[in-house]
Amino acid sequence: MMEFVQKHKKWIAAAAVAVIAATLLIYRQAGAGSTDAGTAYVETVANLTGQNASLGMINRFAGVVEPQGTWSVNKNADAEVEEIYVSEGDEVEEGQALFIYSTTKYEEDLQQAKIDLERLHNEYDSTVETIAQLEKEKKSASSSEQADYTVQIKEQNLTLKDKDLDIQMKEAEIEKLESNIENAEVKSGISGVVKSINEKGSSSSGSGDNSFITVMKVGTFRVKGTVNEQNIGDIYVDAPVLVHSRVNDSVWKGKITKIDTENALTNENAGFGAANSESKSSKYPFYVDLESSEGLIMGQHVYMEPDLEQGEENTGEGIWLAAYMVDQTDPDHPFVWKDVRGRLQKQEVTISEVREELGKVKITEGLSTEDSICIPDGTLTPGMKTAPMSEKPAENESMETMPEEGSEPMPDEGVGAEPVGAAGGQG
Repeated sequence: MMEFVQKHKKWIAAAAVAVIAATLLIYRQAGAGSTDAGTAYVETVANLTGQNASLGMINRFAGVVEPQGTWSVNKNADAEVEEIYVSEGDEVEEGQALFIYSTTKYEEDLQQAKIDLERLHNEYDSTVETIAQLEKEKKSASSSEQADYTVQIKEQNLTLKDKDLDIQMKEAEIEKLESNIENAEVKSGISGVVKSINEKGSSSSGSGDNSFITVMKVGTFRVKGTVNEQNIGDIYVDAPVLVHSRVNDSVWKGKITKIDTENALTNENAGFGAANSESKSSKYPFYVDLESSEGLIMGQHVYMEPDLEQGEENTGEGIWLAAYMVDQTDPDHPFVWKDVRGRLQKQEVTISEVREELGKVKITEGLSTEDSICIPDGTLTPGMKTAPMSEKPAENESMETMPEEGSEPMPDEGVGAEPVGAAGGQG
């Protein structure tokens, strides 16, 4: 159990928040409980298990399908491209040459650098000889001349250190020039398709991509999502996620492989102009690798959510329900309060599994997602009239206060249920 908790601790935290949100939602809508004036207010199991997205009980994040990866190279501003071997749309293999720099300038600079290095070595050797000569003369000099020789020798030693440093720098310069000549032909780092060639070194799309040549990996896709500052702590690398289509019921499984906190995006950069407190909130890209990308197309918009096994929980094998929705006073005969044609009745259920770390129980018999139930409490009785939770009147509707004579009526403050939405989820 502890191993499971450690592995899924962030999703467990998210699930706990969802449970709290659901509890607050029902209790807020129901006032102090699930009953009012002899009526029990019920909620569908679909809503309570998060299968109805309108409750926003699980964070969802916007995403877009993109290539599994891209490789790009920036043009050296100090060099001239002699020839480009490829065109946009060409298929290339890893290691295939894309373009070549002109080496004329490099070769000229290399020739001059070698001359400069030879001169520096000569100057170094000359300084060494000068120091040796001064040391020899100092030995035979008078005591009054000793101090002067000492100063001269120190100055020459400083000059020697400077020459040594100049030689090291020139050797590094030569090494770089030789490398530029040797690697003048630039090769692709991946196999794929040439996505773009920006000969001016800047993107014509205005995307801010200054890559000279970009190669796009083909064959598999990944999903790029965004998460904001408030809920970035809800996701982590290697976390399992479900990717949902926005147009049908298709679902893909994957896991988060990267959260790019080094390249924050603001709403302003993303083109949003919402004038609220979140408009200044930074967003961060994250990436999801998929088990299978079959059925997805490039650029398709999707939404993602943590994989809490909700895609498998509420199937014919059973329903994972919040434990507080089940009366387990008698452990051998747990039951829920269920709506049956507008009246409340006890429905015994079978619990096959308990997940204490998630606050859930798995019900395999006695309940379906179409059923409507309410929170167990001591005021419920069999046969009590039921109504949907959405019809529960706000508390102030049943607590009207007559104004004193001569006073102005109190304005309606509109106290009512405050919807619980996805905490920062996009999409």
